Amino acid sequence: MNNKKTHIYFVPGLAADKEIFENISLPKSEYVLHIISWLVPKKNEPIDQYAKRMAAFVEENNAVLVGVSFGGVVAQEMSFFLKLKKLIIISSVKTRFELPLRLKIVKLLKLYIFIPTSLFLSSKDLTQFSLGPKSKKRLQLYQDYLHIRDKDYLDWAIKKMITWNQEMPLPGVYHIHGDNDLVFPIKNIKNCIAVAGGSHIMLLTKGPLLSRKIVDIISQN
Repeated sequence: MNNKKTHIYFVPGLAADKEIFENISLPKSEYVLHIISWLVPKKNEPIDQYAKRMAAFVEENNAVLVGVSFGGVVAQEMSFFLKLKKLIIISSVKTRFELPLRLKIVKLLKLYIFIPTSLFLSSKDLTQFSLGPKSKKRLQLYQDYLHIRDKDYLDWAIKKMITWNQEMPLPGVYHIHGDNDLVFPIKNIKNCIAVAGGSHIMLLTKGPLLSRKIVDIISQN
C-alpha cells in the first residue's frame, strides 16, 4: 500500500497572493499543499528565465502544479523545468490564440506600455480596476485579494501576459475554465473542463467544486 502524499504547488493570479486559495480544500491525508508567492522580476527578464526561478520552489519530482490566470501561463512555462505528475491551469489560456481580441489589439499596438499601474499602486480602492458585473460581493473579493503592489512586478506581468507567444497547447495540460469568464471568454478556449456559471474569480466563489475537480484530475491515470 502506497501512503506517499502528493505534493501540489499553486501559483496565484496576477497581483494575487496565497489568500486566493483559502477556499481550496483537499484531503490532508493524501495531499500536501504549497503556494508559490510571486518573485520580483529582474529588469527585462524573459518569462522563461523567470519561470525557471519560480520552478526552483518545487522541491519534489512528480508533483502537481496548478496555476491560476496569469499564474497558469507562468505554470506552463515552469513545467519545462520540472518533472510533473499533472499540470493544471484554471481561468487561464493555453496559447496566444485563446486571448480575447481586446488583448490582441493591445499587443499589436503595444498599448500595454501606457497601462497606468501607478494608479493601481496608489489606490486604496482596487475595486475600480475590476472586470465584470460589479456586485457588492464581487467588488469586495477584488478589494480583499488583489494586493501585490510592486510596480516592477505589475508592469512586467501585464506585458508578459499580453505578449505571451505560445502557439501550441502543451501536451497533457488540464484546463478548468468558467463559462462566464469575462477576462478570458470561454468562446476562445479550446479543450477545457467547463464550469457552469464560473467567472474569472471562481477560485474564490466555487472553491469546493474546483477542489473536487482538481482531485478528479489527479486521480486520472
